[in-house]
Amino acid sequence: MMKNKQADIIKNISDEVLLLNVWLTQLIVLIISIILALFSFDHLSQLLNLFEINDINIIYVGVTAGISVVLLDLILMKFLPSSWFDDGGINNRIFRAIPIWKIFFLTLTIAICEEFLFRGIIQYHTNLWIASVIFALVHYRYLFNPFLFLNVTLLSFFIGVLFKVTDNLFVTIMAHFIIDFLLGIHIRIMHKRTLIMDSERKCSE
Repeated sequence: MMKNKQADIIKNISDEVLLLNVWLTQLIVLIISIILALFSFDHLSQLLNLFEINDINIIYVGVTAGISVVLLDLILMKFLPSSWFDDGGINNRIFRAIPIWKIFFLTLTIAICEEFLFRGIIQYHTNLWIASVIFALVHYRYLFNPFLFLNVTLLSFFIGVLFKVTDNLFVTIMAHFIIDFLLGIHIRIMHKRTLIMDSERKCSE
């Protein structure tokens, strides 16, 4: 019932409005993060210590972890039913037509805002489990698909482990960014490939 209602709402929203909603959501996440940070950290230095730019783990751990997750996802997509990856078509509509530079800035913004909140504040002040569950629950559309919900929960737990091991938000931001950016590009490529195939099929009829 709730899933059908969500699908109806999404269908009546243009791609442009859907994309705008994503930007607004990230702005809200950032504002919430800043407010929580003001009340949960005793000193600014305590927060800034979570961001270490001169850390080789940003590349070795963050990039490697991000690429590994994407490769695993692509393998699963090849062998598992497409319905298991159905989020109501939201990701497809967000990424299918926007240029790569927009995908870059959108996914980077998402990675920064969400990692700041879920790892830098929630996990830092509670624990890995609580942060992972809240992260999964916030991604509301995945609740209607058991596989996607399990997927996003495990992904959040994995990224949380990266933060626990490295104590550096730049590592988790990098991993999160790589995952979203590469999968966003994959969606765009697959959409363009579908358009070309449809065009060739019409020409041959």
